[in-house]
Amino acid sequence: MPITFKATLLKFGRNGEKTGWTYIKIPLALTETLKPGQRTSYRVKGTLDAHPIRQIALLPMGDDTFILVVNTTMRRAIRKEESASVQVTLEVDDEPFTQSADLLECLADDPAAQAFFDSLAPGHQRYYTNWIESAKTAPTKAKRIAQAITGFSMGMGYGEMIRYYKKQEE
Repeated sequence: MPITFKATLLKFGRNGEKTGWTYIKIPLALTETLKPGQRTSYRVKGTLDAHPIRQIALLPMGDDTFILVVNTTMRRAIRKEESASVQVTLEVDDEPFTQSADLLECLADDPAAQAFFDSLAPGHQRYYTNWIESAKTAPTKAKRIAQAITGFSMGMGYGEMIRYYKKQEE
């Protein structure tokens, strides 16, 4: 059953790994409507204003609330920043996540990279797929796939890989 509500875009100050994140706070009463009794992260789909979202995680905050992180792509699409009001419609997204077909095809050619990728938690695998599939041009997508495969072969996680390639560009 979908839920619809108005929310304010909030932003974390200094808060560990969440520093600078823009998010929407979702009270327990609303999450109980979506998935009663759920206290761990789960995926939702719906809209922020008129912008469609899917396979977005609701993250528990430990105070009987969940947050939905509103990333840069979403903020640009809705043209809103911190303290703006947004109309939210959400429902549970039980569709299986589809990995990047291009990434999987390239992984098949590199057993070491494939083994490292397979050892990653599903959420980390999703992060790579989202990063690769968000490329706006074919050359950027190809570059990201090459970087990911090389990073996997070297046993690097996402953050390590990004830092490695930034250093290469300096």
